[in-house]
Order: sequence, then structure tokens, then C-alpha cells
Amino acid sequence: MADRLGSPQGVRGKLEEMSSDQPTNRKPPSQIPSDMQAFNRKLIDDFRANRGQLTGPLAGRTLILLTTTGAKTGKERTAVLGFGKDGDRYVVIASGNGAPSHPGWYRNLLARPIATVEVGPNKFKVRARTAGPDEREQLKRLVPYIEQQQTLTTREIPIVVLERS
Repeated sequence: MADRLGSPQGVRGKLEEMSSDQPTNRKPPSQIPSDMQAFNRKLIDDFRANRGQLTGPLAGRTLILLTTTGAKTGKERTAVLGFGKDGDRYVVIASGNGAPSHPGWYRNLLARPIATVEVGPNKFKVRARTAGPDEREQLKRLVPYIEQQQTLTTREIPIVVLERS
């Protein structure tokens, strides 16, 4: 049986590995800060204040902001994610930096697959779905850091496809 994003059930479920628009030109990942909530809040504020152009130590990186609706709370939650592109589709991984369970934003998308993406100065609605087994290998090339992230956890890291809705 599959969940609402198409993942097989039984696969367990803030800052993801960062990517540039061109994965081969990606800068090495930054060290994970001890207070991720404060770090992400500052990063989100910087992103929005500068129309998607990051400053400081993350200058030159291209990230997206993904705003989901909380599965339990109904409150909006924003995650900072690296991504790959496949035409008009955005591809992200639900790594949680190799955490043993899926990140909150992914669980939110399982319950409510409509979300908002901010990339550069653009903001738009998307419908999220988990890539099926037949797509994973093709999509992995768009997020090459998935291989390194997968070594950090025993759960299969979901690849999520975000399509404009």
C-alpha cells in the first residue's frame, strides 16, 4: 500500500545538504550549526530580504524555501532545502541530514501535498509527490549528495518531486 505521496508504507519516516542550481558546481556543505532553528530563521530572513540571494557564509548558494502546512498543527512551516531541477520540476531529498526518521516537512507533505516554493525572487504553489522506484535512479543524478546522506541512516531517503500546481 502507498501513502499519499506514493511511498511504500513501512519506510520510516533543518537544513538539508545544500546544492547550487548546477549540482556539479556545488560548494562543500557547511558545518551543521548547534541551533538549527535559529540558523534556519536567520537564513530564511536573509533569503527573503535579498530576493533569494544569500549573503554571508552562504553567499553564492542557490537554495529553495519550502513552506508546508503542519500535518497536526495546521500551521505553516518553512524548510531550507538544496535542490536539483528537472525541467520545470524541483527535486529535493527528505534527508534530515541523515536523521533516523523523516524530517517534519516531509511528513507534512504526506498529509498535505500542496506547498509553496520560493526560489530566487519567485514564489509559487507546488504539488509534492515521492518519486517511485522507477524514477529514483534517474533523479539521483540531480541531487548527487543523496548518496553521502544515505550513508548516515538506515531508512531509505525519499526523493520528492515538486511540480507547479
